[in-house]
Amino acid sequence: MFRDHSLVPTEAIRLAALGFLAEAPRRYGDVASEIRHFTSRVVGPSLDLMGTSLEALRLEGLIEAIDGQGMADNATLRLTAAGRAALTGLLQARLRASAVDLNRLALLLKLRFLHLLSPEEQQAQTEFIRESCESELARLSDLRRHHAEAPQAFLDWLDQDIAGLEARLAGLSGTAERP
Repeated sequence: MFRDHSLVPTEAIRLAALGFLAEAPRRYGDVASEIRHFTSRVVGPSLDLMGTSLEALRLEGLIEAIDGQGMADNATLRLTAAGRAALTGLLQARLRASAVDLNRLALLLKLRFLHLLSPEEQQAQTEFIRESCESELARLSDLRRHHAEAPQAFLDWLDQDIAGLEARLAGLSGTAERP
């Protein structure tokens, strides 16, 4: 954890793995796939979020195989008591400003000073921003569909993010033409 008790990226992956296994035992490959799907839909592909392996969690005693060894035989995994305690600690971590906030700052600065570019460059940057928003909208919409049975607070938050992206896309219409 960072000094302010917020999660580093690898701890976010630990939280995902332990959380999915707290809901129900799952096969090794299914847990890995679920983590990859969830994280790639939220932040896109990221090397920072591929650090923690399920094998490391098993060696630490946070998860255990029920019917096999682990990755080699696609064993069914479950959370241990130590894993439940680790999950509780991770769930109680603080939130902090992140790369998403830095990306938002860069986007707002780009929009603020867009008028300083030539009309052609403005159009190109507006299209780049639109494509970025459309990509994020597609990821979040897929995540929403995939987790349609998740707790309502999670779904409500996703719905707000999706609505915000849709509004941003609508607001981009004519951005490059305005002074």
